[in-house]
Amino acid sequence: MKRATDFEAVIVGSGFGASVMAYRLAEAGLRVCVLERGKSYPPGSFPRSPHHMRRNFWDPSEGLYGMFSLWSFSGLDALVSSGLGGGSLIYANVLLRKDEHWFIREEGAEGGEYWPITRADLDPHYDRAERMLGARPYPFQEAPYRETPKTRLFREAATRLKLDWQLPNLAVTFGNSGERPTPGVQIKEDRPNLHGLPRYACRLTGECDIGCNFGSKNSVDYNYLSEAQRLGAEIRTLHEVRQFRPRAGGGFEVDYVVHDLAREGRALDTADPRQVPVLTLTADRLILAAGTLGSTYLLLRSRADFPGISQRLGSRFSGNGDLLGLAINCTEMVEGRRRPLIVDGALGPVITSAIRVPDAADGGDGRGYYIEDAGYPEFASWMIQMLAAPATIAGALPVVLDLLAKRLLRRPERDLSAEVSRLFGSTDLSSSLLPLLGMGRDVPDGVMKLIDGKLDIDWPIEGSKVYFERVRASMRQIANELGATYVDNPGWHLGRVITVHSLGGCPMGRSADEGVVDAWGRVFNYDDLYVADGSVMPGPVGANPSLTIAALADRFADGIIDARRPAT
Repeated sequence: MKRATDFEAVIVGSGFGASVMAYRLAEAGLRVCVLERGKSYPPGSFPRSPHHMRRNFWDPSEGLYGMFSLWSFSGLDALVSSGLGGGSLIYANVLLRKDEHWFIREEGAEGGEYWPITRADLDPHYDRAERMLGARPYPFQEAPYRETPKTRLFREAATRLKLDWQLPNLAVTFGNSGERPTPGVQIKEDRPNLHGLPRYACRLTGECDIGCNFGSKNSVDYNYLSEAQRLGAEIRTLHEVRQFRPRAGGGFEVDYVVHDLAREGRALDTADPRQVPVLTLTADRLILAAGTLGSTYLLLRSRADFPGISQRLGSRFSGNGDLLGLAINCTEMVEGRRRPLIVDGALGPVITSAIRVPDAADGGDGRGYYIEDAGYPEFASWMIQMLAAPATIAGALPVVLDLLAKRLLRRPERDLSAEVSRLFGSTDLSSSLLPLLGMGRDVPDGVMKLIDGKLDIDWPIEGSKVYFERVRASMRQIANELGATYVDNPGWHLGRVITVHSLGGCPMGRSADEGVVDAWGRVFNYDDLYVADGSVMPGPVGANPSLTIAALADRFADGIIDARRPAT
């Protein structure tokens, strides 16, 4: 006889996959518990000052309980998020569907990939996710949004290069339904969000990637998780899952620890159960959705308790082709002279538009990719301008000497406005910079494993070198069209890239010989164990993967719900 469990479904994580699962399963009447290791971030709680930003990283052993978690591996670095809402707290809001022809089905090719699902399988789930996330393009044709320089300049460069420019859907609220988009207007919500605080339409501050303090971005805490909680799901923050195992009589035992914010700033031995006690709860179904790094790590760590798990665990890692480039000192020709182009990267959401370069699978040449305009918070403009400090000081010296001479000669200026203005010197570096974000179909040949109990990733950049060179060439063309100098991110010359879109590790497959989970997210040989995040990708998404993760989780939830329905 099957013993009672604490919950019918325990979900590890709270990002795109976890939140979709929580909502759909709670909607179906299951007793659901969400375990998120990070804390909640209501509007206004994201740090901005240097003092608070230095604490905004995740490492409980050092007394850090913040949002950013940075990992360093062979060939790449990876940035992930801790907090209620997962990656949706720090992503740039882009909701692109995976291109129809990029569901690659290569049999046995070196570095190849086989997707056991199609775009047609996912389209109804994409529809659902887009509605829930409030997807809509940047309202570039309307005032004041049409004054966004980076969007206009990026479009003009793409047009001259005959590249496919588009305004992708964004998970951002620019105004209330049926009303004109208006920066800063209060958002009308049908039901209170789980934070119980008001939200405001996008104020174009470029702060999406460090947490939106106005609640403008439609991160999953405002939709999926708020609805899941309203439907009865139990959401526990600061609960970090350590390990899990099958339970006698069915289901799973899940070991976790509870982090105490009172310990913030104090180091402790997080592996010592006397300092951080390990607790256990039980579940009929266990859904891992802690992200590519988190879910794969947990499965690797619990592998001894799951002897039937696929040998493909840890395989097919990909960074989704992420690459950062910079167009520095954008200029234009006016009356035969070159003058700075004002890009104003801090105006607008982080990403507003994209260029799509086709793949060999859909009429292109080689592996396809996207390049997107990028922005940054306004305070970054001041930091960037500091790089020009020597020139600024040199330019300010004559102004200071002139003021001093007038003071000594008793001819002081009463109105110093113009002089103070000149003290700023040239602001070309900060005002004429356009970051370029690339992503696409790199080669998913990375391997994730444990070394001395710690996660390691061996991902050779050489396998994707041809792909990256094509992306860099396109970025250089765009920079040239903007009269700018193209600069690689510093890590490129050290043979490294940084990804914010880690994928793979628990790839989908047609059998346990090919993947870890099936096309419904079920772990092969363990029917009630699921994975629902970026780790299930058998290869790169190509486009920003968040929407595809949400759509897959919605499909996986259908499978769980349908299995519970009695046959008719």
